[in-house]
Amino acid sequence: MDSRQAEQKSVEGRPSLGMLIAISTMSPLAMQIYLPSLAGMMVVFSASSGEIQLSMSAFFIAVAVSLLFWGPLSDQFGRRPVIIIGMFLFVVGSILCLIASTIEALIAARVLQAAGGCTGLVLGRAIVRDLYGPRQSASMIGYVTMGMAVIPTIAPAIGGILDQFYGWQGGFFLLLIIGIVVLVASVLYLPETNKTRTTIGPGQVLRSYRLLMKEPLYWSYALTAAFSALTYFAYLGGAPFIAAQLLSLSAAEMGFYFMFVALGYIVGNYISGRFAERIGLYPMILAGTLIAALSVALIAGFAACGIVTAASLFLPMFVLGLGNGVCLPSAISGAVSVRPELAGAASGLVASMQVGMGAIAGSLVAWLFADSFLAGSPWSMIWVMAMGIVMSLLAALSIKRAATMRELIPAE
Repeated sequence: MDSRQAEQKSVEGRPSLGMLIAISTMSPLAMQIYLPSLAGMMVVFSASSGEIQLSMSAFFIAVAVSLLFWGPLSDQFGRRPVIIIGMFLFVVGSILCLIASTIEALIAARVLQAAGGCTGLVLGRAIVRDLYGPRQSASMIGYVTMGMAVIPTIAPAIGGILDQFYGWQGGFFLLLIIGIVVLVASVLYLPETNKTRTTIGPGQVLRSYRLLMKEPLYWSYALTAAFSALTYFAYLGGAPFIAAQLLSLSAAEMGFYFMFVALGYIVGNYISGRFAERIGLYPMILAGTLIAALSVALIAGFAACGIVTAASLFLPMFVLGLGNGVCLPSAISGAVSVRPELAGAASGLVASMQVGMGAIAGSLVAWLFADSFLAGSPWSMIWVMAMGIVMSLLAALSIKRAATMRELIPAE
């Protein structure tokens, strides 16, 4: 077989589940592996909690902005080349993180790392929608995100161990190795699934977003997913500082406890994979949102009773992960199915909204914990989480009405 035949073979057919999981994992992995190192990085870089939090918030902002471009570009040029370019940028960003000597250099490197790594996050969903219908997409997205969540589940624990032996750079070195492996695998084994590409310019990109913004049903699905993400990222933004400063947990201990929310997410995604196609999108979305609301109520109840322990902080987050795992695959599938011809743009916009909410949530929690009347209190995190879950529930309840207005009443 000559090189041209090998290349043709590599880009035909459907991507394997493992390939979809690999490309979708890079951004969540980079978000979570260094969480146990945040407190220690304050000392290494002589930085405040707000400056260290900016390395996370800047990551979220870079992802949110980049996703607005990657989705439409993949609609025009295909999923495969965009993902390969993104993985290359992720590798370069990881190298720059490792050699950063100041907090400003680290933040800049994280921006590049984020801009590249997020291609798989958004286009993994678009690839699924290229291949399957709405309900089956929800099931497939559930399986992909269940697998995708396995590595981020253990990432904080691995990051904590690497921090103990190699300092804050240990996690970034692992990211570099994984990034190189995924880049090579994408070049060799990732097929193209977008068979309806058209030549478009910047005006058409803006037109794609204008069309989506005129769809109330799209907004119902997208805002449900976005505010669910706000709830989750409020936890990610607050838990490391609460665990380090109020509970005096080590990096390794934090890494262990961070596994619970991801374990819940895996279980929730498994439930989505098994039942979303059979039950339908709306019941799954509503059930997941209510489960997540229960988690916020639990952690608030413990705090109101004066119970602030590792168990009271982290174990209710298993329930949050479970709720998000049930809700998000169906919400995302619904969003990218409103206008199937704009699946890349739709996936990019909803993912951008999710990560943008994450940037807002993380920064708000860090400010409340450090400089507000809630300084040093777990309520700095809880109030932001509560705001997110209430807004997510309101958006979920609007789905039926929006579907009726669009004369697409679900069969369920």
